[in-house]
Amino acid sequence: MEDSRQTTHGILGAAAVRAQNSRLLLNLLWKEREISRAELARRTGLSRSTVSAIVSDLLDTGLVNEARAGVSSGGRRPIMLEFQDQSSFIVGIELGATHVSCVLTDLRCKVRASWSAPVPVRDDPALALKKMTMGVGAVLDAAGVQASQLLAIGVAVPSPVDSKRPGELLPLVVPKWEGYNVATHLEESFKRPVFVDNDANLGALAELWWGAGSAAKDLAYIKVATGIGAGLIINGRIFRGSGGIAGEIGHTSIDPNGPQGICGLNGCLHLFVGTPALLRRAKDEMLASGSKRQPPASVDELVNAALDGEPSCVEVLRYTGNKLGVGIANLLNLLNPRTVVLGGGIARAGDLVLGPLHETILNLSLPASILNTEIKTTGLNQWGIALGAATLALQTALETPALFPTKSREVA
Repeated sequence: MEDSRQTTHGILGAAAVRAQNSRLLLNLLWKEREISRAELARRTGLSRSTVSAIVSDLLDTGLVNEARAGVSSGGRRPIMLEFQDQSSFIVGIELGATHVSCVLTDLRCKVRASWSAPVPVRDDPALALKKMTMGVGAVLDAAGVQASQLLAIGVAVPSPVDSKRPGELLPLVVPKWEGYNVATHLEESFKRPVFVDNDANLGALAELWWGAGSAAKDLAYIKVATGIGAGLIINGRIFRGSGGIAGEIGHTSIDPNGPQGICGLNGCLHLFVGTPALLRRAKDEMLASGSKRQPPASVDELVNAALDGEPSCVEVLRYTGNKLGVGIANLLNLLNPRTVVLGGGIARAGDLVLGPLHETILNLSLPASILNTEIKTTGLNQWGIALGAATLALQTALETPALFPTKSREVA
């Protein structure tokens, strides 16, 4: 019996080592795009026989091809292995408070097709799920890709995500979503793995891989939209906290005597600079000033009016920067990230928000906590959160090579 247990333990150990080696080689192939077996062995320290065996498996997935003969260093010319970005595809979905957006990407997260539609997501989950399915179908059709060619689907949601129930949105934040499961709905519709995370977390992931935070291992992404959220990257990984609640900066109180939000707390940041609050403030400011201009009906209209020089809207953006500065100053004092990226529609206002934001932070932060911190607006477009959702699926697959289909294990 003891020998049997030792044999089983040895088999499990060998399988774990092989999986770790496969992950190591796959990530190096993805990063380098083209590399030889000999160079893989040299860079990883693995034996040539181990590299050859794992490469054989990767060739079977279609992820890697033998591309061409490389340059000889004295012997036979090596065969170069090339990572195939088009071997599978990923769908990334942003489930916003008032819209659904979808992108189809390759395995380098290059967007091949995109789709978006206004949807009252918070108030009508059934319609949101229907539109989400429609959006996935639309990007597949636009790119001429079949659902069977999808590696996975990533979804960004406007809610904290519990790792034990990743497809469910938190009822405290979006009460009408109780009983609905995003992951289950998509898995049943498209028969592909689905990965779900908070929208600000995935905004941070997109910035880390492709955007303003690509040179940093520690960053905070602040999404300013209907609500306010922060995605936190610590040492290159998303920090979610023990229950997935980390980063809920919109529910931090900046005025204990302020109004009460849906969460039951008083003076939350989102009550001052969330989209509804900003539009109300802009309307009140314009009426008080006697402005002849129509009050903005969206953040885009608010920013456009401010950029056109409308005084009331400029003042609203200055107010926004000041209030955001309070929340971000607290975050800097607590976590001291290398980079802070401001995202959401308000980011397009640039210095109209960043100027007063910097002023407030300088007054409320310890000098050492901001000495090496860079605060900037996002360099990604309106598809940034959906791109982050696709990146989550890609990251998960690169860490778990078994997710990639093989010729002997065809996609369902």
